[in-house]
Amino acid sequence: MAVQGNARDPQRTRRRILEAASAEFARYGLGGARIDRIARRARANKRMLYYYFGDKDGLFLAALEARYAHIREAERALQLEHLAPRAALERLVRFTWDYCLAHPEFITLLNSENLHKGRHLGRSKRVRAMHSPLVGMLREVLRRGERAGLFRRGIDPVQLYISIAGEGYFYLSNRYTLARIFGRDLMAPRALAARARHISQIILNAVRK
Repeated sequence: MAVQGNARDPQRTRRRILEAASAEFARYGLGGARIDRIARRARANKRMLYYYFGDKDGLFLAALEARYAHIREAERALQLEHLAPRAALERLVRFTWDYCLAHPEFITLLNSENLHKGRHLGRSKRVRAMHSPLVGMLREVLRRGERAGLFRRGIDPVQLYISIAGEGYFYLSNRYTLARIFGRDLMAPRALAARARHISQIILNAVRK
């Protein structure tokens, strides 16, 4: 199934394939995803998928890299370097929560990759480099907070970011089982707002001097 104009606009075709693949992998996981469905959704010939990405594993890795690139770009746009330390950290915490809410496909892609023990990301030449600016940005926020007497010394920015992401990730990725266990609608607007406040309180209290 070829689309007229594909050859004239390869970047658009590649982007459309990646978007279709992200949706397919998010719904079915790597094992359940089908190249035929991705090609139909992307309105592209299957040969184009293999030409750009090699195979299904290559396409899955490209989808993961695209999602990581998207969140890293959005984090850079926060311009945390222009905010006071506490405000900067609070903005990053809230952004991370809001991003997971707005992009549930990111969580399901990560769940699928973790089932495969991270073997696709282990081949990536891009993802680790993407994370370096994030760690540097958070490290600088922590240093400014230390100098201002607001944050305690010796906080590992990688550990802190894992905690920030984990507070939202666990809640959202386990929302169905947690809702059954505790008898709460965890996705109700009031519950989501309460969780956002709770995460901010937990993280800011953890770093304060």
